[in-house]
Amino acid sequence: MKWTRSRPASLLAVGAASALLLTACGGDGDPEPGANGGGGNDNGGDGEVTLSIAFWGDFGLGPLVEQYEAENEGVTIRLNEGEFNAQHESLQQNLIAGSGAPDIAAIDGDYIVQFREQGDQFVNLLDMGAGDYEGEYLEWKWQQSMTGDGAQIGLGTDVGGLAMCYRHDLFEEAGLPSDRDEVSALWPTWEDFIEVGQEYVEATGDRFIDNATNVFNPIMGQQPVGYFTENEELAMDGGPRVAFDLTTQMIDAGISAGIPAWSDEWNAGFANGDFAVLACPAWMTGHIRNMAPDTAGQWDIADIPGGGGNWGGSWLTIPAQGDNTQAAYDFVEWLIQPEQQIAIFNNVGNLPSQPALYEDPAIQEHTDEFFNNAPTGQIFSATALGLEPQYIGRNAGPVRVEVENVLNDIQGGNVSAEEGWERAVSDAERAAMD
Repeated sequence: MKWTRSRPASLLAVGAASALLLTACGGDGDPEPGANGGGGNDNGGDGEVTLSIAFWGDFGLGPLVEQYEAENEGVTIRLNEGEFNAQHESLQQNLIAGSGAPDIAAIDGDYIVQFREQGDQFVNLLDMGAGDYEGEYLEWKWQQSMTGDGAQIGLGTDVGGLAMCYRHDLFEEAGLPSDRDEVSALWPTWEDFIEVGQEYVEATGDRFIDNATNVFNPIMGQQPVGYFTENEELAMDGGPRVAFDLTTQMIDAGISAGIPAWSDEWNAGFANGDFAVLACPAWMTGHIRNMAPDTAGQWDIADIPGGGGNWGGSWLTIPAQGDNTQAAYDFVEWLIQPEQQIAIFNNVGNLPSQPALYEDPAIQEHTDEFFNNAPTGQIFSATALGLEPQYIGRNAGPVRVEVENVLNDIQGGNVSAEEGWERAVSDAERAAMD
């Protein structure tokens, strides 16, 4: 996940999930002590433990925390929701200081390599029994959080396979096709997408997309190589240049509203019709629903231009400096069970990292009334299964921030695209060396 999400909505039923319950098994086939959320306690045996979990936006934790606390007497969980970049920066500072880290820390895909290279600062979850779950995860999701010496620092939450969310009512008003299959056929390439955007602007006088940086990231995710090669060499002339050029073409075409993502104006724009379409990983659906409840049924979901790509997706880690590592693992282990993962999907839209769950009727047959009854379970599980993720460099997160800052300056009219690219390269080179 990557953004600032809104507060969680109410928990929904999960149907047939119980048939797929994952169990951490001991030698006799029975669960190990504390497995599946036993609520372990490291606070001196007094029966009380307080856990803190740091994350950004909406991981769908609110209702689940209430459930876990009710089922595990003496366990209190404090939710520390913050801004995306700030949470990662704070975690890094805590690790350097040797204190202050949360009991459980969420880490996004852009930062996972940076933190896994500090593997000794995290609990090796294999020592806690997490190896029993390796086969349940998408292979790349499991591998991306493993250190070079074979320690596992995190258990995956969601993946960010991509589609495009659009206002079918606004498309109709603009004289464009509005059926999801017809819309998908409008834009097999990003160049086609730009042309459709120009048609929309000419017909309505309004802007087509929310913000150019929110297109840049998905285009980046579709490239064979991201910011870094597997040798940790900065590769700005590859995928980043392709994504940068396409994004600046969209800016020049006048189709971007230029609204800062995650701002109050951006959140209001979902309800006000300030833009008609945006790149939409599974986790974005929950944000749209929460920001614009009165637009229910006016949205739909189409294919993304270019096909494929990933935007976001996170892991839950346990910093080793904590006093409650067993209790923290118990909660994380409970959270990755099918019932909880499917509840999160139904509640906020975050697609699990465990492909077996995609066949569960609660996901496979799920349609979303808010999105014009789009079969979101099928749409996003298909994109997840087709993902071929890039290598993520240790400084991919800081480099991404620098490039996005330049794109925002271009969008604001403060610098030309040509000058912006030169600055993006130099700023990325500096961030890559930090």
